[in-house]
Amino acid sequence: MEIEVSSRNMKFLESFSSPTRVKMIELLSERPMNIKSLSEALDIKSPIVTRHIHMLEEAGIVRCESMPGKRGMQKLCFLDLSQVTLRFKRDESLEETHSRYSVSLPVGIYSSYEVRPTCGLASDTGMIGMCDDPRYFANPEHVHAKVLWFGSGFVEYRIPNYMVNHQIPESLEISLELCSETPCTVEHLPSDIVFSINGKEIGTWTYPGNFGGARGQYTPAWWRKNIQHGLMKTIRITQQGSFVDGIKLSDTTMEKLALTYDKEILFRISCSDTARNSGGVTLFGKGFGNYNQDIEVVLRCK
Repeated sequence: MEIEVSSRNMKFLESFSSPTRVKMIELLSERPMNIKSLSEALDIKSPIVTRHIHMLEEAGIVRCESMPGKRGMQKLCFLDLSQVTLRFKRDESLEETHSRYSVSLPVGIYSSYEVRPTCGLASDTGMIGMCDDPRYFANPEHVHAKVLWFGSGFVEYRIPNYMVNHQIPESLEISLELCSETPCTVEHLPSDIVFSINGKEIGTWTYPGNFGGARGQYTPAWWRKNIQHGLMKTIRITQQGSFVDGIKLSDTTMEKLALTYDKEILFRISCSDTARNSGGVTLFGKGFGNYNQDIEVVLRCK
Protein backbone atom coordinates (compact mmCIF):
# COMPACT_ATOMS: atom_id res chain seq x y z
CA MET A 1 0.00 0.00 0.00
CA GLU A 2 1.24 3.49 -0.86
CA ILE A 3 0.20 6.67 0.99
CA GLU A 4 0.85 10.17 -0.35
CA VAL A 5 2.10 12.62 2.28
CA SER A 6 -0.56 15.29 1.91
CA SER A 7 -3.34 17.02 3.86
CA ARG A 8 -5.83 14.55 2.37
CA ASN A 9 -4.28 11.76 4.42
CA MET A 10 -3.99 13.56 7.75
CA LYS A 11 -5.98 10.93 9.68
CA PHE A 12 -3.46 8.30 8.64
CA LEU A 13 -0.39 10.47 9.27
CA GLU A 14 -1.65 11.71 12.66
CA SER A 15 -1.97 8.11 13.84
CA PHE A 16 1.78 8.02 14.40
CA SER A 17 1.96 11.25 16.40
CA SER A 18 1.06 9.42 19.61
CA PRO A 19 3.55 7.05 21.33
CA THR A 20 0.54 5.19 22.75
CA ARG A 21 -0.89 4.46 19.30
CA VAL A 22 2.52 3.39 18.00
CA LYS A 23 2.82 1.00 20.95
CA MET A 24 -0.64 -0.37 20.14
CA ILE A 25 0.47 -1.08 16.60
CA GLU A 26 3.53 -2.91 17.96
CA LEU A 27 1.35 -5.05 20.23
CA LEU A 28 -1.19 -5.84 17.49
CA SER A 29 1.60 -6.80 15.10
CA GLU A 30 2.22 -9.78 17.38
CA ARG A 31 -1.39 -10.93 17.81
CA PRO A 32 -4.99 -9.64 17.87
CA MET A 33 -5.99 -8.23 21.26
CA ASN A 34 -9.18 -7.02 22.90
CA ILE A 35 -9.62 -3.64 24.59
CA LYS A 36 -9.07 -5.07 28.08
CA SER A 37 -5.80 -6.77 27.09
CA LEU A 38 -4.51 -3.59 25.46
CA SER A 39 -5.49 -1.61 28.55
CA GLU A 40 -3.55 -3.96 30.81
CA ALA A 41 -0.52 -4.11 28.52
CA LEU A 42 -0.32 -0.32 28.23
CA ASP A 43 -1.40 0.38 31.82
CA ILE A 44 -4.02 2.92 30.74
CA LYS A 45 -7.79 2.96 31.18
CA SER A 46 -10.07 1.19 28.70
CA PRO A 47 -11.94 4.35 27.54
CA ILE A 48 -8.61 5.91 26.53
CA VAL A 49 -7.65 2.72 24.66
CA THR A 50 -11.02 2.80 22.89
CA ARG A 51 -10.47 6.39 21.69
CA HIS A 52 -7.02 5.54 20.31
CA ILE A 53 -8.34 2.39 18.62
CA HIS A 54 -11.13 4.43 17.03
CA MET A 55 -8.52 6.78 15.49
CA LEU A 56 -6.54 3.83 14.15
CA GLU A 57 -9.75 2.36 12.70
CA GLU A 58 -10.60 5.62 10.94
CA ALA A 59 -7.09 5.66 9.46
CA GLY A 60 -7.54 2.12 8.12
CA ILE A 61 -4.64 0.77 10.19
CA VAL A 62 -6.67 -1.32 12.63
CA ARG A 63 -9.90 -3.29 12.20
CA CYS A 64 -12.17 -4.41 15.05
CA GLU A 65 -14.64 -7.28 15.17
CA SER A 66 -17.15 -8.36 17.81
CA MET A 67 -16.24 -11.81 19.09
CA PRO A 68 -17.75 -14.03 21.80
CA GLY A 69 -15.83 -13.85 25.09
CA LYS A 70 -16.10 -15.39 28.54
CA ARG A 71 -18.53 -12.67 29.62
CA GLY A 72 -20.47 -11.89 26.47
CA MET A 73 -19.22 -10.14 23.35
CA GLN A 74 -15.81 -8.50 23.20
CA LYS A 75 -14.18 -6.13 20.72
CA LEU A 76 -11.16 -7.84 19.18
CA CYS A 77 -8.63 -5.59 17.41
CA PHE A 78 -6.56 -6.67 14.41
CA LEU A 79 -3.69 -4.92 12.65
CA ASP A 80 -5.10 -4.45 9.14
CA LEU A 81 -1.91 -3.30 7.40
CA SER A 82 1.39 -5.13 7.05
CA GLN A 83 3.33 -2.56 5.03
CA VAL A 84 2.95 1.04 3.86
CA THR A 85 5.13 3.18 1.60
CA LEU A 86 5.07 6.95 2.12
CA ARG A 87 5.27 8.96 -1.08
CA PHE A 88 6.57 12.51 -0.52
CA LYS A 89 6.73 13.61 -4.14
CA ARG A 90 4.09 13.00 -6.77
CA ASP A 91 5.44 10.87 -9.60
CA GLU A 92 3.31 11.81 -12.61
CA SER A 93 4.90 9.17 -14.83
CA LEU A 94 4.00 6.48 -12.27
CA GLU A 95 0.41 7.72 -12.09
CA GLU A 96 0.14 7.54 -15.85
CA THR A 97 1.25 3.90 -15.99
CA HIS A 98 -0.75 2.56 -13.04
CA SER A 99 -4.52 2.20 -13.12
CA ARG A 100 -7.11 1.24 -10.53
CA TYR A 101 -10.53 -0.14 -11.47
CA SER A 102 -13.20 -0.63 -8.80
CA VAL A 103 -16.75 -1.97 -8.81
CA SER A 104 -19.45 -2.82 -6.24
CA LEU A 105 -21.41 -6.04 -6.75
CA PRO A 106 -24.72 -6.43 -4.87
CA VAL A 107 -24.90 -9.95 -3.43
CA GLY A 108 -28.06 -10.66 -5.41
CA ILE A 109 -26.59 -10.19 -8.90
CA TYR A 110 -24.85 -13.56 -9.08
CA SER A 111 -24.65 -14.92 -12.63
CA SER A 112 -24.64 -18.62 -11.80
CA TYR A 113 -25.54 -20.79 -8.83
CA GLU A 114 -26.05 -24.32 -7.57
CA VAL A 115 -27.35 -24.39 -4.01
CA ARG A 116 -28.84 -26.91 -1.62
CA PRO A 117 -30.94 -26.30 1.51
CA THR A 118 -30.98 -24.77 3.93
CA CYS A 119 -31.12 -21.80 1.53
CA GLY A 120 -32.89 -18.54 0.86
CA LEU A 121 -32.74 -14.89 -0.15
CA ALA A 122 -34.07 -11.63 1.27
CA SER A 123 -34.17 -7.98 0.27
CA ASP A 124 -34.06 -5.16 2.77
CA THR A 125 -37.88 -5.28 3.01
CA GLY A 126 -38.70 -9.00 3.08
CA MET A 127 -38.09 -12.56 1.91
CA ILE A 128 -37.69 -13.38 -1.79
CA GLY A 129 -39.70 -16.53 -2.40
CA MET A 130 -39.76 -19.40 0.07
CA CYS A 131 -36.99 -20.65 2.35
CA ASP A 132 -35.22 -23.91 1.52
CA ASP A 133 -36.39 -23.97 -2.10
CA PRO A 134 -33.41 -23.52 -4.50
CA ARG A 135 -35.79 -22.69 -7.36
CA TYR A 136 -36.22 -19.16 -5.98
CA PHE A 137 -32.54 -18.44 -6.69
CA ALA A 138 -33.74 -18.20 -10.33
CA ASN A 139 -36.50 -15.73 -9.44
CA PRO A 140 -35.81 -12.44 -11.30
CA GLU A 141 -36.23 -10.69 -7.95
CA HIS A 142 -32.94 -12.24 -6.80
CA VAL A 143 -31.13 -9.13 -8.10
CA HIS A 144 -32.66 -7.22 -5.17
CA ALA A 145 -31.28 -9.62 -2.54
CA LYS A 146 -29.30 -8.01 0.28
CA VAL A 147 -28.57 -11.31 2.04
CA LEU A 148 -28.45 -14.90 0.80
CA TRP A 149 -27.52 -18.26 2.30
CA PHE A 150 -27.09 -21.90 1.31
CA GLY A 151 -26.10 -25.13 3.06
CA SER A 152 -23.80 -26.31 0.26
CA GLY A 153 -23.09 -25.46 -3.37
CA PHE A 154 -21.93 -22.14 -4.86
CA VAL A 155 -22.81 -18.71 -6.18
CA GLU A 156 -20.72 -17.09 -8.92
CA TYR A 157 -20.37 -13.44 -9.89
CA ARG A 158 -19.24 -11.85 -13.15
CA ILE A 159 -16.83 -9.03 -12.35
CA PRO A 160 -16.55 -6.41 -15.11
CA ASN A 161 -13.02 -6.14 -16.48
CA TYR A 162 -12.05 -2.63 -17.58
CA MET A 163 -8.39 -3.31 -18.41
CA VAL A 164 -7.10 -2.10 -21.74
CA ASN A 165 -5.12 -4.37 -24.00
CA HIS A 166 -1.63 -3.14 -23.08
CA GLN A 167 -2.09 -3.31 -19.30
CA ILE A 168 -0.70 -5.97 -16.97
CA PRO A 169 -2.82 -6.87 -13.90
CA GLU A 170 -0.87 -6.47 -10.65
CA SER A 171 -3.41 -7.29 -7.96
CA LEU A 172 -7.06 -8.17 -7.44
CA GLU A 173 -8.76 -7.32 -4.14
CA ILE A 174 -12.24 -8.46 -3.08
CA SER A 175 -13.85 -7.52 0.24
CA LEU A 176 -17.12 -8.94 1.53
CA GLU A 177 -19.01 -9.80 4.72
CA LEU A 178 -19.82 -13.47 5.16
CA CYS A 179 -20.26 -16.34 7.62
CA SER A 180 -21.54 -19.90 7.71
CA GLU A 181 -25.19 -20.74 6.95
CA THR A 182 -26.91 -20.64 10.36
CA PRO A 183 -30.20 -18.82 9.87
CA CYS A 184 -32.36 -20.56 12.44
CA THR A 185 -30.99 -22.32 15.52
CA VAL A 186 -27.32 -23.29 15.34
CA GLU A 187 -25.11 -20.70 17.02
CA HIS A 188 -21.64 -22.14 16.46
CA LEU A 189 -21.08 -23.74 13.07
CA PRO A 190 -17.65 -23.55 11.39
CA SER A 191 -17.51 -23.71 7.62
CA ASP A 192 -14.81 -24.30 4.99
CA ILE A 193 -15.53 -21.64 2.37
CA VAL A 194 -13.68 -21.89 -0.96
CA PHE A 195 -12.87 -18.91 -3.18
CA SER A 196 -12.17 -19.33 -6.90
CA ILE A 197 -11.30 -16.96 -9.75
CA ASN A 198 -11.93 -18.02 -13.35
CA GLY A 199 -12.20 -21.65 -12.27
CA LYS A 200 -8.88 -21.50 -10.41
CA GLU A 201 -9.15 -22.20 -6.68
CA ILE A 202 -7.30 -19.53 -4.74
CA GLY A 203 -7.84 -21.02 -1.31
CA THR A 204 -10.12 -22.12 1.52
CA TRP A 205 -10.95 -19.94 4.50
CA THR A 206 -12.61 -21.52 7.54
CA TYR A 207 -15.25 -19.43 9.23
CA PRO A 208 -14.80 -20.17 12.95
CA GLY A 209 -18.47 -20.16 13.94
CA ASN A 210 -21.44 -17.86 14.34
CA PHE A 211 -21.32 -15.13 16.97
CA GLY A 212 -24.80 -15.88 18.23
CA GLY A 213 -27.77 -13.56 18.39
CA ALA A 214 -26.10 -10.12 18.62
CA ARG A 215 -28.04 -7.93 16.21
CA GLY A 216 -26.30 -6.74 13.06
CA GLN A 217 -25.71 -3.00 13.02
CA TYR A 218 -27.46 -2.58 9.65
CA THR A 219 -29.79 -5.60 9.73
CA PRO A 220 -33.43 -4.53 9.16
CA ALA A 221 -35.81 -4.61 12.11
CA TRP A 222 -38.11 -7.15 10.42
CA TRP A 223 -35.33 -9.78 10.22
CA ARG A 224 -35.87 -12.35 12.96
CA LYS A 225 -33.52 -15.17 11.99
CA ASN A 226 -30.61 -16.12 14.24
CA ILE A 227 -27.88 -15.14 11.80
CA GLN A 228 -27.36 -11.38 12.06
CA HIS A 229 -23.90 -10.55 10.76
CA GLY A 230 -20.62 -12.06 9.62
CA LEU A 231 -16.96 -11.14 9.34
CA MET A 232 -15.50 -8.67 6.86
CA LYS A 233 -12.86 -10.49 4.83
CA THR A 234 -10.48 -9.06 2.26
CA ILE A 235 -9.18 -11.46 -0.38
CA ARG A 236 -6.10 -10.26 -2.23
CA ILE A 237 -4.28 -11.93 -5.10
CA THR A 238 -0.85 -10.53 -5.99
CA GLN A 239 2.30 -11.65 -7.77
CA GLN A 240 3.33 -13.33 -4.49
CA GLY A 241 0.19 -15.45 -3.93
CA SER A 242 -3.35 -15.30 -2.53
CA PHE A 243 -4.16 -13.87 0.90
CA VAL A 244 -7.11 -13.31 3.26
CA ASP A 245 -6.57 -10.35 5.59
CA GLY A 246 -2.84 -10.60 4.90
CA ILE A 247 -2.61 -14.32 5.76
CA LYS A 248 -1.46 -16.46 2.87
CA LEU A 249 -3.99 -18.94 1.53
CA SER A 250 -2.15 -20.37 -1.44
CA ASP A 251 0.55 -19.87 -4.07
CA THR A 252 -2.03 -18.89 -6.69
CA THR A 253 -0.69 -15.66 -8.22
CA MET A 254 -2.08 -13.09 -10.63
CA GLU A 255 -0.02 -14.70 -13.37
CA LYS A 256 -1.74 -18.04 -12.75
CA LEU A 257 -5.16 -16.40 -13.06
CA ALA A 258 -4.22 -15.35 -16.62
CA LEU A 259 -6.52 -12.31 -16.70
CA THR A 260 -6.94 -10.69 -20.12
CA TYR A 261 -8.57 -7.39 -21.05
CA ASP A 262 -11.22 -8.99 -23.29
CA LYS A 263 -12.70 -11.37 -20.70
CA GLU A 264 -14.72 -10.75 -17.56
CA ILE A 265 -13.59 -12.16 -14.22
CA LEU A 266 -15.59 -14.99 -12.64
CA PHE A 267 -15.61 -15.03 -8.84
CA ARG A 268 -17.07 -18.10 -7.14
CA ILE A 269 -17.87 -18.68 -3.45
CA SER A 270 -18.60 -22.29 -2.53
CA CYS A 271 -18.91 -24.82 0.27
CA SER A 272 -18.95 -28.57 -0.31
CA ASP A 273 -21.26 -30.95 1.55
CA THR A 274 -18.25 -33.26 1.88
CA ALA A 275 -15.95 -30.65 3.45
CA ARG A 276 -14.59 -31.27 6.94
CA ASN A 277 -16.54 -28.20 8.10
CA SER A 278 -19.61 -28.17 5.89
CA GLY A 279 -21.37 -25.20 7.46
CA GLY A 280 -22.54 -23.49 4.29
CA VAL A 281 -22.33 -19.80 3.40
CA THR A 282 -24.22 -16.60 4.19
CA LEU A 283 -23.39 -13.41 2.26
CA PHE A 284 -24.36 -9.96 3.53
CA GLY A 285 -24.73 -6.93 1.28
CA LYS A 286 -25.53 -3.27 1.83
CA GLY A 287 -28.35 -2.94 4.34
CA PHE A 288 -27.52 -6.11 6.29
CA GLY A 289 -24.92 -7.20 8.84
CA ASN A 290 -22.27 -5.02 10.46
CA TYR A 291 -20.76 -3.48 7.30
CA ASN A 292 -22.92 -1.37 5.03
CA GLN A 293 -21.35 -2.48 1.77
CA ASP A 294 -21.75 -4.87 -1.13
CA ILE A 295 -18.99 -7.06 -2.58
CA GLU A 296 -16.24 -4.54 -3.32
CA VAL A 297 -13.69 -5.30 -6.03
CA VAL A 298 -10.49 -3.43 -6.91
CA LEU A 299 -8.25 -4.41 -9.84
CA ARG A 300 -4.87 -2.69 -10.10
CA CYS A 301 -2.87 -2.74 -13.31
CA LYS A 302 0.31 -1.28 -14.75
